[in-house]
Amino acid sequence: MRTISPRLLASWQRSENYGVSLEDVQPTFSGTYDDESLFVECGREVLTDLHDTLSSEPVGLMLTDADGLVLNRFSGDRQLLHALDDVHLAPGFSYSERQAGTNGLGLALADRVPTLVRAEDHYTLSLRLYTCAAAPVFDPVSGRLEGAVNLTTWSEKASDLLLALAQTAATSTANLMLARSQGRNPRRVTRGQVFRIEGLREQSENAPLRDLSDVWNKAVTRTVEALTAGRMVAAVGERGSGRATLLAQAVRQVHPHDRLFAVRSPAPRDTDSWFSVWTPELSRPNTGFVLCDVDDLSSPAAERLRTMLVGERTSDATACPVSAEHFDAIPLPLRGLVETVVQVPPLRERAADIMPLANHLAWRARRREVDFTTSASRALTDYAWPGNVEELAQTVREAASRTDVVDVRHLPPEMLSRSEHLSRIKAFERDEIVRVLNRPGATSESAAAELGMSRATVYRKLAQYGIQLPRRD
Repeated sequence: MRTISPRLLASWQRSENYGVSLEDVQPTFSGTYDDESLFVECGREVLTDLHDTLSSEPVGLMLTDADGLVLNRFSGDRQLLHALDDVHLAPGFSYSERQAGTNGLGLALADRVPTLVRAEDHYTLSLRLYTCAAAPVFDPVSGRLEGAVNLTTWSEKASDLLLALAQTAATSTANLMLARSQGRNPRRVTRGQVFRIEGLREQSENAPLRDLSDVWNKAVTRTVEALTAGRMVAAVGERGSGRATLLAQAVRQVHPHDRLFAVRSPAPRDTDSWFSVWTPELSRPNTGFVLCDVDDLSSPAAERLRTMLVGERTSDATACPVSAEHFDAIPLPLRGLVETVVQVPPLRERAADIMPLANHLAWRARRREVDFTTSASRALTDYAWPGNVEELAQTVREAASRTDVVDVRHLPPEMLSRSEHLSRIKAFERDEIVRVLNRPGATSESAAAELGMSRATVYRKLAQYGIQLPRRD
């Protein structure tokens, strides 16, 4: 007798709850998608090479976004292509689990792990002519789920290697993305550290976080009002913008004496240990949680978490707000609990917050006051901060570890340049120009001599790289 895996049973149950047809797949057609992203560019190149190798095989190769939208499709088998058109497994159609029921790419995206769904495993009968293998692709720098590689063939064809091919293509796509992102280091996870649960302490009296912008304070006030009224709150915005900090500040105002923990989402394979570590505390009085990045949770984990939040929290329990990039990214089981959504603007839209945050972060790094020159303050305030507060924190920590008075020469060279997407050689040249010109007492003549350039060339390079050297104090 065939054994049905728990993952497959859970997916079938979700498909039924979503109201997916048992007879025919009826996915939603979008027709528009971003075909110029780094993920699409690299995925297309990887699948094109793989298609050249498999051109004589009846295999459809597809790239999808994180919502299951099919972005492109390759196959040398016309009969298979026509058949895939009949079930709408084609560019522009969404094949998420919610839209098409249990299928390879939908289940891979829901659980965020490589998945093989054979003919009889599909929820909808019209898909049981096929076997599908899919592997999710994560951005190697941010760790964000970008989409999936999906391989589909006829159900009677041998499929033992299909999943391995999908995993190899997904890995190749991520590696190519890293190579083309100018060598930025991927997000590192310490061995054995698959998620974080941190106790959030009250701010030190020596380094209070004060004098923040009106837009930040209004967001905190709105969150406090919602929590006081007993409503479930979601703070949404770009990663690193301070969503968890905002929620923690608000919870502290409403429940100043309670224990408070920040809970980071786990890797899919570590969901069980994640639940076992912190959820026993859910029923404890005077204990609250800020659930960070819930958009990283798989659908089954979100459903399980919803059950616990609804069933194990007492009426007087401390609030349990969540954070995500945007409201629609919150898994549906948790989205239904959210009653108030608070938008957290990115740091580039809160210039008034940059120096108060920098001073606070510098004190945390050194445990004493660290000064910033006017030039450094101007450079920090003028920078766009694509990495938001997390990037500011790293920049300030590195600068404060080297000096008690931070000047522009202690800041990364790219902060003084408007140029982007430079090759490594050009980026090195830009950094050298900035380094030499930021030496105390440096002049254009001395910099040109050290760099082996004429003064005219130095000026031309400053314009080419968009280097803006702040005025000296």
